Amino acid sequence: MAAWLIPVIIAVVITAGLYRKVNIYTALTDGAKEGLHTWIAIVPHLVIMMAAVAVFRASGAADWIAGLFKPLTSLIGIPPEVVPLAIIRPISGSATLAMLDQIMREFGADSYIAKLAAVMQGSTDTTLYVLAIYFGAAGIKKTGDALKIGLLADAAAFASAVLTVAWLL
Repeated sequence: MAAWLIPVIIAVVITAGLYRKVNIYTALTDGAKEGLHTWIAIVPHLVIMMAAVAVFRASGAADWIAGLFKPLTSLIGIPPEVVPLAIIRPISGSATLAMLDQIMREFGADSYIAKLAAVMQGSTDTTLYVLAIYFGAAGIKKTGDALKIGLLADAAAFASAVLTVAWLL
């Protein structure tokens, strides 16, 4: 189905454009120009965010913060190995994907820790990344409420992940 779905979609779009007497080539190039402008607006925010994540991980700050929370997380049954993932997930999806890979290699893909980390990875979003990239590109300066709600949603998703994986295993 995938082999013919994209050509069918392209044919439908071209047919609709011809039916409506739209200059398809001009519309395509105008869309590409608009996409390029959006890309140019997003790149500086993306570079800064990627650099900040790299510095945060390389400095050991994530592990240090995880160490601060270790007594509390151990009391409520959260393995300390997933705490850095929970801290970095709102910042970077690719960094936590690398952490998830490391957890799976170290503990095995079928371990409780790996399953918990996978559910955490899949049930949350990169809140700070989204705010920095999209709000920055749109020129939105006041992100306080969006930040609070996004981080609250991430915390709820992490808690739900812990409860769900504990219940299913």
